[in-house]
Amino acid sequence: MLALKKRPWGTAPVLMNAEAYRDSLRALAPRVFVNGRRIDCVADEPLLAPGVAAVGVAYDLAAGEPAMMTARTPDGRLVNRMLHIDTSPDDLLVKLEAVRALCRIAGCAQRYLAHDSLNALHQATTRADGEGRSDYGQRFAAWLELAQSRDLAIGVAMTDGKGDRSLRPGAQVNRDVYVHVKERRRDGLVIAGVKAIVTGAPYMHELLVMPCRTHTPDDRDFAICCAVPVDAPGVTLVARPAGRPGEAAATFSARYGQSTAIVHFDDVFVPHERVFIDGETDAAGFLTTSYATHHRHSCIAARAGFGDLLIGAGVLMTEANGLDFERHDHIRDAMVDLIATVEGFYACGVAASVYAQRDPAGSFMPEPVFANVGKLLLATKIYDMHRLAHTVSGGLIVALPGPDEDHNPETAAAMADAFAGRADIPPERRRDIARLIEDVTASHQGAWYSVISLHGGGSPEAMKREIWRNYPVAEKSELVRRLVERGAVDDGRPVSNQPGRCCAAGCSASDKAAE
Repeated sequence: MLALKKRPWGTAPVLMNAEAYRDSLRALAPRVFVNGRRIDCVADEPLLAPGVAAVGVAYDLAAGEPAMMTARTPDGRLVNRMLHIDTSPDDLLVKLEAVRALCRIAGCAQRYLAHDSLNALHQATTRADGEGRSDYGQRFAAWLELAQSRDLAIGVAMTDGKGDRSLRPGAQVNRDVYVHVKERRRDGLVIAGVKAIVTGAPYMHELLVMPCRTHTPDDRDFAICCAVPVDAPGVTLVARPAGRPGEAAATFSARYGQSTAIVHFDDVFVPHERVFIDGETDAAGFLTTSYATHHRHSCIAARAGFGDLLIGAGVLMTEANGLDFERHDHIRDAMVDLIATVEGFYACGVAASVYAQRDPAGSFMPEPVFANVGKLLLATKIYDMHRLAHTVSGGLIVALPGPDEDHNPETAAAMADAFAGRADIPPERRRDIARLIEDVTASHQGAWYSVISLHGGGSPEAMKREIWRNYPVAEKSELVRRLVERGAVDDGRPVSNQPGRCCAAGCSASDKAAE
């Protein structure tokens, strides 16, 4: 049941479109619950439809924008860029463009998490094999080729429940708050535990179980990475609806959204060929750190795409309100602040690509300082982005009547007057733009975008640690030390080693006489 070759959508290499992706989901039977109800078919479930549609964009765009959304593997195979191992800085730059394009259409593309985990796992397993301790790299390469040839959607099951945060995994009273190896058999492993936040889990084909932190030798059973089909026996997903399905006022997130799920593994068997790390705590730590850098790099592009929506909506709302950027400086300044915020953290992503580091595995890693600085900026500036969108849109977004009033003849006159703005722009246009801004910034979905921006890919504290760990602080201090020794910095003391000189400027004859 676990083998990919038994899946009914075939074995020949294929790049799916959105329709084929939906059909492939119908061939699966995951155990999924949403709002307390068992879901019969995720592909046809209205509560998950915005999520399926958002992932579908990544499939359709591969046909519409192949130069951006597809790539060639070293052996010449054509694959979706979200399943590609980056082999150059250009690959990283194109990935940024692809993720930004996806997220300006669908809000959150979701599928890019697979790209980030696959690249990190390629590095970690190649490194482990190179140390002569495993054949993990061979296992992963074989599974990756299968995933690429079937164009699979892969969910990343990384964040554990964690239980008592003051205790390490091995010291938890309830071991199931972390996914762990419960039993090791000759033909594979049995895993158990919970992953608390898995993006898009209900409508993925496979789940890639990843360690979520560094581990000590005592945590060996928790240092596990493996691939599990979403409908493997023992896997249960408890998910939230994707976006705001069925809500007429949700002009954006009723069409595109993201579900997240708690995934419970109840004695799930995983054959050895699907196990990529088992108990090697140093390899698991390397994998976790590498994934974080790749993912933070992608998050930069994702929120830049979301920022594009806010910028565009701000321009249209300003025009509908009858304001002129050339005459109303405060509106222009707010828009410039929004643009500077979005393009500022995106520039960090570009820099991380340009200064990418070649890994011994042959792939390229985003430069970690720029990647983490960019992610830290977007995580802390997302609230400013919302504030600036609210500034330029005005207060209309909090007073919008519901869509049921749009076609009520008894209130039509009042509605037309309330939404009227510039004479050449229909009131309905102003209303619809206001509803979109409300949807993505002021609704529960808008608040959700803020939270995933803040904590997705790790908390701001995690980014700060990585910045400090990777930044060449010693180099900067050495730079200033050398300047001081050369007398280039005057701190009030004699700084020159030249005889007769007590300061950088020296003393005049009159100064000497005065002494």
